[in-house]
Amino acid sequence: MEKQVILNSKHLELTLNRLCYELIESHNDFSETVLVGLQPRGVQVVARLKKQLENILTKEVQCGNLDITFFRDDFRRREKPLIPSITNLDFSIENKKVVLVDDVLYTGRTIRSGLDALLTFGRPSKIELLVLIDRRFRRDLPIQANYIGKAVDTLVSERVSVEWKETEGEDKVVLFTKDKNE
Repeated sequence: MEKQVILNSKHLELTLNRLCYELIESHNDFSETVLVGLQPRGVQVVARLKKQLENILTKEVQCGNLDITFFRDDFRRREKPLIPSITNLDFSIENKKVVLVDDVLYTGRTIRSGLDALLTFGRPSKIELLVLIDRRFRRDLPIQANYIGKAVDTLVSERVSVEWKETEGEDKVVLFTKDKNE
């Protein structure tokens, strides 16, 4: 597979910083807003956003993790059983503004599952979507992000991977393309 770096470490840091300021512009001091990362990869985005937001605002920002395993429309169709991740929402989302966060938006199915899972915890006053990478032109569902780190145009055969220093050893976003010989 051929690799192309879409965002290197510095560009990823700048993108996350810009997203923080966009969030502050819309949500002020976050007193009525919470960030919820979709397991497994949205959680890393939330962790980075939380750290930067708290440095900028000098106050705590409420964040949680949401597992969507059993809300997926394909969880019964897989050969191997899915192993759920941990949901950690130790606050009420009732009448709060919720920013749902994921790393890559592609077909929209993960976000739909996230919405279903989130609504089992209460009724927020508003839900917005933040994605680090928006793979345009291949939605199965009419879902659109409010905050986008970077939009990329990809083919169905390509794959986008967000890699983090904590898990993969380096911060970057990579586009994988199948070689013509494969």
